[in-house]
Amino acid sequence: MCNMFCYQCEQTAGGKGCQGKAGVCGKPADNALLQDRLTGTLVALAKSNPARSAALDRKVIEGLFTTVTNVNFSNEDVSKTLESVAAEIKGGGAPYDMAKLWEAKSEDVRSLKSLILFGIRGMAAYAYHALVLGYADEEVNGFFYKALSAVGDDTLGQNELLPLVLETGKANFKCMELLDKANTETYGTPAPTKVTQTVEPAPFIVVSGHDLRDLKLLLEQAEDKGVNVYTHGEMLPAHAYPELAKYRRLKGNFGTAWQNQQKEFAGVPAAFLFTTNCLMPPKASYSDRVFTTAVVGYPGLVHIGEDKDFTPVIEKALELGGYSEPRTITGINGGDSVITGFGHGAVLSAADKIVSAVKNGAIKHFFLVGGCDGAKPGRNYFTDFVKATPEDTIILTLACGKYRFNDLDLGEIDGLPRILDMGQCNDSYSAIKVALALADAFECGVNDLPLTLILSWYEQKAVSVLLTLLYLGIKNIRLGPTLPAFVSPNILSFLAENFGITPTTTADEDIRRILK
Repeated sequence: MCNMFCYQCEQTAGGKGCQGKAGVCGKPADNALLQDRLTGTLVALAKSNPARSAALDRKVIEGLFTTVTNVNFSNEDVSKTLESVAAEIKGGGAPYDMAKLWEAKSEDVRSLKSLILFGIRGMAAYAYHALVLGYADEEVNGFFYKALSAVGDDTLGQNELLPLVLETGKANFKCMELLDKANTETYGTPAPTKVTQTVEPAPFIVVSGHDLRDLKLLLEQAEDKGVNVYTHGEMLPAHAYPELAKYRRLKGNFGTAWQNQQKEFAGVPAAFLFTTNCLMPPKASYSDRVFTTAVVGYPGLVHIGEDKDFTPVIEKALELGGYSEPRTITGINGGDSVITGFGHGAVLSAADKIVSAVKNGAIKHFFLVGGCDGAKPGRNYFTDFVKATPEDTIILTLACGKYRFNDLDLGEIDGLPRILDMGQCNDSYSAIKVALALADAFECGVNDLPLTLILSWYEQKAVSVLLTLLYLGIKNIRLGPTLPAFVSPNILSFLAENFGITPTTTADEDIRRILK
């Protein structure tokens, strides 16, 4: 009971799986085993055919979200969630033993079930963000139970599981569409916005994660307290939403992607709030000023509960005082500002200009370069790739992978910046919607467009997005920096043969092959 097994993220040990006392992410074995037990309890709940309700759906969504990488390191939190789910099982059935999955004799069955499980974990994060804004979808929520039941069904083989993998992608597409509707109807349509990375001399709070509602509630409470608010990581696109940008305390962006937080947060005289995953074990130099909320948890940190009273966060910022003079936290390429807000609303409003630029040869190719960033070596590939793209190409990007290059100035084409930040990882829906609209404009299929997807992945939300792309039939995706450890050679061969998925090689070589 002291040894874990986990291979759900890109940085997993040895490219095979984290075992022993702790994972590479910092998750200790006892926490990993509790998360497995929580997952097994969710499987048992789904198989018990419960009488569904909005409250039960939320427990399932929160339970799955809790098991996403870098979300919750607190045994107490996971245990409470586990007990809450277990109480809903008819007849008090025992949890499904997840060792049956991790140790399955058929590596292909294990691979397909892992794709389904990790896909719904990622989808649960998106469903949660929509849910807290009052948006839910019966088909999406119902699919969580169906998928969990399949994970715990030891009679299923490849023929039954493969269609369910693609169905996971279908459900996630609907879930991302729901979240896009929730965000835009609540906060307005994102507009292109230049965001400074200079911190003003005043007390301040840095907000990380994805949950726009938490950011808004904090901004409301900080508005008259003399405390400024800066985004971090995946929260950057918040600046583009009109209903968030209107707050005078929302000042700019601090730092880069999640994996740099232990270096970038060290000794900073500010409070830090984590609203979703991307939390790394905080170092002693700043652990006294880190707060969590929603399903995020870490032992010893102050947690902001459902009342969303951010007074402790604001008071800590006031106590620390901030910088005494302006401080610029540059991007990895030295840039002091970034531009975001090119969601499907903004891009499609310029569709005529884009179509014209393609037809007259000003734009020769589109590259979607985005996804999760991470700490392992090899991710400089994405910086090198973008730097090497020809001047007559456009780079669409999203999620925290953009921090590898979003501070570069690559110029413009007909007034359109060559780098277009489309938002968070869930805004992959925007990229898909733009691709479908361009295909309609040119009267061709998406795979016939001068468009290539170069995806970086790290955790389970990237898995759910990839499954959505497969469901939509999008082909010739390049995936890196490494391929998932949970995809067996046979399943990988199937994906390569049927969808053209290939691993990234070198930036120059991949660009040469793509444009050839």
